[in-house]
Order: sequence, then structure tokens, then C-alpha cells
Amino acid sequence: MPSEDAAPPLDVDQILADPGVRIVVCCGAGGVGKTTTAAALALRAAERHGRRTVVLTIDPARRLAQSLGLIELDNTPRQVKGIDVEASGGELHAMMLDMKRTFDDVVLQHTDPAKAAEIFANPFYQAMSSTFAGTQEYMAMEKLGQLHARGEWDLIVVDTPPSRSALDFLDAPARLSRFLDGRMLRLLLAPARSGGRSMFSFVTASFGMFSKVVQKVIGAQLLTDLSGFVAALDSMFGGFRQRAEQTYRILQARETAFLLVAAPEPDAVREAAYFAGRLRSERMPLAGLVLNRVHEPAAPQLGAADSLAAAERLAAEGGHEGTVEVLRAHAALAQQAVREQRVAARFTEAFPTVPAVSVTAQPADVHDVDGLRTIGEAISRR
Repeated sequence: MPSEDAAPPLDVDQILADPGVRIVVCCGAGGVGKTTTAAALALRAAERHGRRTVVLTIDPARRLAQSLGLIELDNTPRQVKGIDVEASGGELHAMMLDMKRTFDDVVLQHTDPAKAAEIFANPFYQAMSSTFAGTQEYMAMEKLGQLHARGEWDLIVVDTPPSRSALDFLDAPARLSRFLDGRMLRLLLAPARSGGRSMFSFVTASFGMFSKVVQKVIGAQLLTDLSGFVAALDSMFGGFRQRAEQTYRILQARETAFLLVAAPEPDAVREAAYFAGRLRSERMPLAGLVLNRVHEPAAPQLGAADSLAAAERLAAEGGHEGTVEVLRAHAALAQQAVREQRVAARFTEAFPTVPAVSVTAQPADVHDVDGLRTIGEAISRR
């Protein structure tokens, strides 16, 4: 990690203790420790700062449940027992996004039972609610909005989806609006708004050859399913858009703090820098960078070249095999640390005012509350 002159230190405890901060969003590329970071921050907020906290994860590996001592997580917040909150008075709850269950809940909340049953039975809805690209990101936004509106927690910590791009989480509301306002969707809605004629007959009468092309490309049955899905959801579209836009405004508010999570690897740092630029352009509050899995030699004053030179001299003298191996291992670690500093500098040079903190690589994967506490202490170190 670059020297502290390159970037101000990140004061995570100040963020977690601030009653004005109600949402912390951990974002970054996949595989950089977002889930562990989110869980560690939520645990620290509850234990150290006495906040009633819920952590929302979208991690399919279910590592969060294991680390918190829970058998499993689902779409309902579950209180984590056995943590040290007696003195602070805080609470910790955890949940895992179930995008289909969230979509189903939205339908149930905004339609009557008969209409909901019609929607649930539609094959297009069944596919969209479970597998369509972008559904998970939008439902993460939907769930965040629900948790915020309930007002039951002092702090919501969000582990963003493990998407191909972390930007998908921010783009979900805009993509939804484009879908709702698209030309094809208006075409599909037209039959339902014009007296209930079937989609296929409507398109055939109005567009002739176009209908044959559409039918050939996607099939008559899929066209019928899609028409029925759109007609059934017609009354809900305005609500989808309104809630998405409201959650987007919440993410822009001062009550939200974005924490970029990265590892000292070129792709992860490049993603973090790209995300930082987007947050800046969207006027969203970027609180800082957490650089995970940083390697630090035990004797930083001993450089790699000197360590290797000493190893060669001892090897030539003979009889110092153990010391030689230690010196060579130290040299390799020192070289790795220098490489990581250079990679991290690509971010800090581009965003010199963004606070940053480095977290030393752990000897083993985090799998329990004690491990999360260790990570929380490391992140909070200034």
C-alpha cells in the first residue's frame, strides 16, 4: 500500500458510529472479499458501536451464514446470537437475497390475489424472476428499499451482487426504466390497453409482416406468454420505476456511504477506479477504499536485494540452510509487497483524496465470528 502521504487514512469507526449514516454499501469486483468485509463491518457496528444492524448479502457461496454461526440465511433477517453486545446494546441481523422470493413479494404487495396467481403461473414471469440478467441486481435494490422503509435498523450493510461488473447494481434502476419505456414493451402493452385483443391478432392486424418475423424469431407461444406477462404487470410498472428511482436517490443521500473493496491485483484495482469514477459522476458518497489481502514483510526495513545477497553469502559459506530459506522467503515477500504497492498506486494516484486502508492477508479463510472481528479490527486500524 502506498504511504499515508498518497491518500488520507480511512476512519471506518467514524462511519460506523455516525448515526447519520444508515447505509453502507460494499462494492467492487468479484472475489475481493466484499462478503467478508460487509459481515465484519456489520459485526463491528453492533458490538463496538451499539447499532441495531442488518447485513444483506447476495453471495451464493453462503459463507456469511457460516461465519456468523447460522445454519442458513434466507430472505428474512435473522438475528445473530452469541456475539458480544451486552455492553454496547447493539444487535446484528443477517439475510441473504432470494431474488425470486423478493419479486414474488413485490407482486403480492401490489396486486390482488387473483392477479398475483395469474402472474405467478405465467411462464415468462417464472423465467424472468429466476434467471433473467439484471433481475438479481434490481431485486437487491428493491430489498434495500424495503429494509430502509421499514426503519427497524440503525444501519444497513449491503454486500453487492457478484456480477460481471459491480456497476450492474447501480445501473439496475436505469435499465428497468429503459425496459419499461421501450418501444417493444409499449407495443406489447397496446393490446391490453385496447380492449383485450390477443397480442398475436393485434400485431398481425397492425403490422403484417413484422408479426411473422417476431413469431419466427421468438415463437408464438413465447410471444403469447410475454404478452400475458406484460398485461398482468401493467398496473405495477409505475410502482417498479418509482421505487427504483427512490432507492437511487437514497444511494445519493448523505445517509449512505460507499466503500470500495479491492485486492492489490490489476483487474480489481481497475474495477475499483472505474466504480469510483461512476460514483463521482452520479454524485454518490464514496467514503473510501478497503484494500484487502495486502502482504507485508515482517522486517520491512530489510529490502529484497539485501535479503537475497545475504542468503547467497550464507549459502556459499554452508551450514545455514534454514537461515538461507528464511532470507529467500523474505525477499520473495518483499518483492510481492512492492508489486502490490505499485498496483494500488494506480488507484490512489487517480483518486488522491479518497481515504484508504489496507488489510493484511490472513493465513486462512474467515469462517467464524472471531475471524470477522479480526478483519473488523484490521479495517478500523488507522
